[in-house]
Amino acid sequence: MNNSWEQNVRRVVPYVPGEQPKDSDVIKLNTNENPYPPAPEVRSILDSFDESRMRLYPTPDAAELTNAIAERYGLKPAQVFVGVGSDDVISMAFLTFFNSDKPVLFPDITYSFYDVWADVYRIPYQTKPLRSDFTIDPDDYKCENGGIIFPNPNAPTGVYENVEMIEDIIKANPDSVVMIDEAYIDFGGESCLPLIEKYDNLLVIQTFSKSRSMAGMRIGFAMGCEKLIKYMNDVKFSINSYTMNTVTQLCGAAAVRDEKYFRETVQKIIDTREYSKKKLSELGFVFPDSMSNFIFASPQKKSAEYVFTELKKRRIFVRWWNKPIIKDYLRISIGTPDEMNSLFAALEEIING
Repeated sequence: MNNSWEQNVRRVVPYVPGEQPKDSDVIKLNTNENPYPPAPEVRSILDSFDESRMRLYPTPDAAELTNAIAERYGLKPAQVFVGVGSDDVISMAFLTFFNSDKPVLFPDITYSFYDVWADVYRIPYQTKPLRSDFTIDPDDYKCENGGIIFPNPNAPTGVYENVEMIEDIIKANPDSVVMIDEAYIDFGGESCLPLIEKYDNLLVIQTFSKSRSMAGMRIGFAMGCEKLIKYMNDVKFSINSYTMNTVTQLCGAAAVRDEKYFRETVQKIIDTREYSKKKLSELGFVFPDSMSNFIFASPQKKSAEYVFTELKKRRIFVRWWNKPIIKDYLRISIGTPDEMNSLFAALEEIING
């Protein structure tokens, strides 16, 4: 058979997410999910939802959710864009803003979806090497470019960059849109959000998947000047006006309104993270200081691949990449105290046993 149509296929190397084991009796520390349930009101929304609403299209502007986010962050609704997870938001931002023949810039060690989107949308890009301590050199981003994106704190390293350094990059690039992916900002550090009132080329992106325990509902959002958000909505509504279902919109708004539960849950994870740093140090791991809900740690007595494999045999999942520079590291999500103690007991056996 002559498959001549294949010459017109858009070929890309897809993003590979962390493994999702089907069994429930595992300790899952490989995808940075929150170990605690969403805000209690989310359950109330699910229990009381009128299923007859499912026959109706959801509101295209996700007004209840957008308004709740705007109120929480002290913004106008017109400064907020919502999407189906921050992946959808960033993808839409790539499609909307990265359209020149100049390369988009992002770090060489970063969220591995960025180069996938660039390839899908045929966007030229360049990666900039992180320093030996996994920090960004701002001078690498003071050159001609078609846009800039990086996470803060970074993934997979967990390293946080201060707002002053990021503003230096934004200020040096008035002709490009700069996107700061703040998926993990709630676990430490200061958000760049106040800078959107100062720079109309800044887009700050966050998610409900980590700190709000709603990875399964897929809610992401971007905040920026009204013009940036309008451009993104114009593109979104040209592709699919009904991207977020009604239940998700209502549950997301409920989660945003419960500030007390949000702060309590985040603090639990921060406390467990700090405890985990001490335990990993005692076991001989080295790692950059993490300000996220995971630790990027390198075992010194055994190879990272060996530890990864042995943990998996014990039904404990962490993340390992067979890639240059980072192949000696494991990314370990922060679970409950009991889950982390099970991990440390297993590591003690694997490393010193």
